[in-house]
Amino acid sequence: VGEVGEIRIRGPRVVSRYRGDAEGHPEGWLCTGDVGVLDEAGFLTLVDRKKDMLIVNGFNVYPREVEEVLARHPAVAEAAVVGIPDERKGEVPVAFAMLRRPGAVTGEELLSFCAEHLVAYKLPQRVALVDAIEKTAANKVDRKRLAQIAIQMDADGEIG
Repeated sequence: VGEVGEIRIRGPRVVSRYRGDAEGHPEGWLCTGDVGVLDEAGFLTLVDRKKDMLIVNGFNVYPREVEEVLARHPAVAEAAVVGIPDERKGEVPVAFAMLRRPGAVTGEELLSFCAEHLVAYKLPQRVALVDAIEKTAANKVDRKRLAQIAIQMDADGEIG
């Protein structure tokens, strides 16, 4: 209760193993790849996908948490956060924000807003204002593409 952890499930209707997987799931538990937290009433809240988690200076940073903070800003229509490699910190978060109205806010103002609501290690290194958030064919945030863009921005000296 109250701790963030990987969600695992098991039961009579849960697949016991995947094709070609001789071992099956550890102790019969299916690892969903999701991260969540159980509250006092027994309700499970999804936090993020395990593969999307960033490790910044040894701390876990869930992009969804940073995205939710950005989405609370009245000027932001949609936000996405990805991690890029960093020699000193391991990874650093970089945010992309699509505004409801172009020019309504600057990236620096959004960083200040984040600083009011997040601890320092969760703060994005930069907020890039974009016309649209890159999506996959399934209309999900294309984190791989955004990470490539962020890495290129870093190489061009636009992050930091």
